[in-house]
Amino acid sequence: MDRANVFILPGLLEDADAFEAVIEGLKDVATCVVADLTRANTMAGLAKEALKQAPWEKFLLAGHSMGGYVALEVMRQAPQRVTALALLNTNARPDTPESTENRRRLMALADRDFEAVSTTLLPRLMNKEHLEDPLLTGTIGQMALAVGKDSFKRQEEAIIGRIDSRPHLKDIRCPTLVIAAAEDQLMPVAVLQEMADAIPGARLEVVEDSGHMTTLEHPERIVELLRDWATAR
Repeated sequence: MDRANVFILPGLLEDADAFEAVIEGLKDVATCVVADLTRANTMAGLAKEALKQAPWEKFLLAGHSMGGYVALEVMRQAPQRVTALALLNTNARPDTPESTENRRRLMALADRDFEAVSTTLLPRLMNKEHLEDPLLTGTIGQMALAVGKDSFKRQEEAIIGRIDSRPHLKDIRCPTLVIAAAEDQLMPVAVLQEMADAIPGARLEVVEDSGHMTTLEHPERIVELLRDWATAR
């Protein structure tokens, strides 16, 4: 069987480090490339940038959190390039007024003390057990610093301005895997179930004992799920 080409779209304040263990676990069946989603302040712009970076004409697309929002925009801009879709810890809804207000507060905090942004976000990113792991919390902090303040603010602007993708889900025609986490405070299982129900033929998988950062908290489970997804062709 030919190797799968997997294009990964990272979340807010994430880079390739969030997927290192997953990429390692898939290396015998897939070539993985992680996009840089730091250069635009709209979802349409981020999707356009991502499509320029994709090293293949056609690929399997996996998006985590904000990367899932970008993936849904890619499905609007260039559905013919995506042969399979995986949506991890994300949703299809627009930003709520409460979320937008929280994002604006974090953007203001970033101007005063950027390192405090990841410290503020951290308690909601992983479950209690994983929050006590200094390697995991350190990785999240290092990724945030690598992405940087200006890119963070652009990403937040894009997230605030995203459209409601729910009416477009019915148009997705490629095989789709939706991955939720049982303890995800940011993306409850119900909103991923809603998305899976609306995409023709999509299936939902729930990762137990994990918060939002499934690729860091349980990479072995994500590898298992993505391996089946990548090789089911």
